[in-house]
This record gives sequence, C-alpha cells and structure tokens, in this order.
Amino acid sequence: MPESLILSISGMTCNHCKMRVEKALKTLDGVESVAVDVQAGRAEVQYDPAKISGEVLKNAVTDAGYEVK
Repeated sequence: MPESLILSISGMTCNHCKMRVEKALKTLDGVESVAVDVQAGRAEVQYDPAKISGEVLKNAVTDAGYEVK
C-alpha cells in the first residue's frame, strides 16, 4: 500500500525548479506520483515503502540542489 510523504523544500523559485525536483523524485524506483508546489515550498510524494525509504527521497531532492527542511 502506498504511503504519502510531504517534503518541505527551500530553494525552489520557478517552474524549472519544480520540474527538476519532480524529475529527481519520479525517476526513483518505488515512487508512484509527485506533486510539487513551488509557492508553498513543498512536494507530496506517493511511494511504496517496501521499495524506497523517505531518506532516499530526501537525498534525491538534496542531490538535485535543494534543501529539505
């Protein structure tokens, strides 16, 4: 059963940032959907906890150049 994780992300300022974060998360095995809100500075991720952990999701955002609060 999928779980939902909301990540607070700082450093996103535009649509390009949104696409970069979405791409970083959507390419991970186990991620089912990603919804990024630049204005709110957050991303909601639906994922399979049997395949991927919240820590890996956070690291993917960090590796894309943004800070997870």
